[in-house]
Amino acid sequence: MRKVLIVEDDRELAKLMCRTFESEGIAAQSASSAEEAYDTLKDSVFDCLIVDVNLPGDDGYALCRNLRERSGVPVVFASARIEPDARIRALEEGGDAYLSKPFSLREMFAQAKALMMRPERKAEDESTPLKIGPFELNTGARTIKKNGQEVNLSPKEFHLAETLMRNPGKAFSRDALLAKAWGAFAELEAQTVSVHMSWLRSKLEDDPSDPVYFKTVRGEGYRFDIPEKDLR
Repeated sequence: MRKVLIVEDDRELAKLMCRTFESEGIAAQSASSAEEAYDTLKDSVFDCLIVDVNLPGDDGYALCRNLRERSGVPVVFASARIEPDARIRALEEGGDAYLSKPFSLREMFAQAKALMMRPERKAEDESTPLKIGPFELNTGARTIKKNGQEVNLSPKEFHLAETLMRNPGKAFSRDALLAKAWGAFAELEAQTVSVHMSWLRSKLEDDPSDPVYFKTVRGEGYRFDIPEKDLR
């Protein structure tokens, strides 16, 4: 299930926004400040953020700027500011869309849904089971099978496998995988990814010391390769 984080200090508005997403089958959580959002993003991963510009403490621009150092998750700004350059600054700070308050909840949902369905994110669509070589990955059921037999993976191992398998040939840095599987502001060392990748290989590779699918990219991180025999 997709998840949205709403960063809005008007608690009643935040509740309405959450209910709008939940009525459409998308999980929603709220934070009333950037600082609360940072804490939430230490151990949670979201598919989109709706961020109010005027927040106590760090404003929405600062939140997005800090987030962009760690994650490319879509950000929709929502603001009552009327100055002409507000929309421009939102985009310059890394935002993907801008809503002027008061805005329609239907428009908000449509903007967020469009961003979550961009071509580069469709690869993560949980409605599409993935079969590659001996593996069958089902995101909705949170299962992966090898040669027809279900393999018991931890939630983090599954998230790593899913991210790599749905982006074959693409190298991900350890920091990028840490942000995707643990949270954009996770307070963990990147070596944590290496440990979990070792566990993942021990469960999915025939020879974990010489992996065929879950490859190390020296100086980069990891990628999922599809051998030629599996392309026939």
